Amino acid sequence: MTDTAEHDDQVTDDAPGARLHERRPAAHRNARRVLSRFCFHRTLRERLAVLEEAADLHDLDELSDVYGDGIVEALESKVAGLLGTEAAAFFPTGTMAQQVALRCWAGRTGNATVALHALSHPEVHERNAFSEVGGLRPVRLTSEPRLPTAAEVRDFAEPFGALMLELPLRDAGYVLPAWEELTEVVEAARERDAVVHFDGARLWESTVHFGRPLEEIASLADSVYVSFYKSLEAFGGAALAGPTELVEEAKTWRHRYGGMVFQQFPTVLSALVGLERQLPRLPEYVAHARVVAAALRDGFAAAGVPWVRVHPEVPHTHDFQVWLPFEPDVLTETAARTAEETGVVLFGGSWDRGGPGLASTEVHVRAEALEWTAEDVKAAAAEFVARLPEQVR
Repeated sequence: MTDTAEHDDQVTDDAPGARLHERRPAAHRNARRVLSRFCFHRTLRERLAVLEEAADLHDLDELSDVYGDGIVEALESKVAGLLGTEAAAFFPTGTMAQQVALRCWAGRTGNATVALHALSHPEVHERNAFSEVGGLRPVRLTSEPRLPTAAEVRDFAEPFGALMLELPLRDAGYVLPAWEELTEVVEAARERDAVVHFDGARLWESTVHFGRPLEEIASLADSVYVSFYKSLEAFGGAALAGPTELVEEAKTWRHRYGGMVFQQFPTVLSALVGLERQLPRLPEYVAHARVVAAALRDGFAAAGVPWVRVHPEVPHTHDFQVWLPFEPDVLTETAARTAEETGVVLFGGSWDRGGPGLASTEVHVRAEALEWTAEDVKAAAAEFVARLPEQVR
């Protein structure tokens, strides 16, 4: 296996563009300061150490789970309690959980049409799984970078059995509606006799924006899906929460979809750790994301880049978008070079084209970011701008 330090020494400014995808993660691994380190940034040994934290959260002397009993049931009960639902079912993936949930609702409503946003996860990231696997028919309420409005739900031109709302809507910038807007959208769906399902992969961090506890937010929907690895840093896994009858039916379909896994205790233990250790910290991350966002805007302006957009202007969660007036490949190269030369990673993700000469990336604020002051962020922005090619500055 190639030594990481030796490999990085060989990566220079004249490395071909094809190797940029190798430079970026290498620079992140070796950085002394980052805004976030996700689970996939850590070694297997570091990830396994997470399980040691579970010793005071669950009786590790009990027998291991078999096909969803024992510790799996304990996690399901805990999630139902947190969300205020009658029951919950553990699933290996959110894709499976949501397909199953909406398939069950289609059988109950007699309508397989699911109304959703054009940027919602099933439409963008799941290879048409709703229609290809689930026998569902998705219809798009809007493609605007916001959640659907009550008017769009109420006035949609054809019937639908279920309304699916992704909270927050990741591909629009991790955006959330106002609480009043959300309740109006739910009421509009009810007026059409449609059930409401929340894609709550990141619902955990929505409490700050809504100013409501998880239980009150979840109570608006007929069913809710939550993820354990996106914000809680578990090994994987998801849960579907809702009425007991729906959850029991969902478990039947979970088996049919291949989700009745023999043993799942490592993932479940890591989820319990995430609920205990990470969930209470999310409001702190959201608050600091707003500090980071404001400092980024000010830092780029002070460094000579007056047009920079932070979206949302005040982040709704601890994740948000940054838009800059340069080509994606220029920004990707600059981000990699800045990280390599300074040991500081301001932008660790990819840059996507948003139009001619315009690109966006996602900024994620986690525990590591709490060590950054606003001045640290501004200094990092200045270092980034200083490494932009002369011809584009």
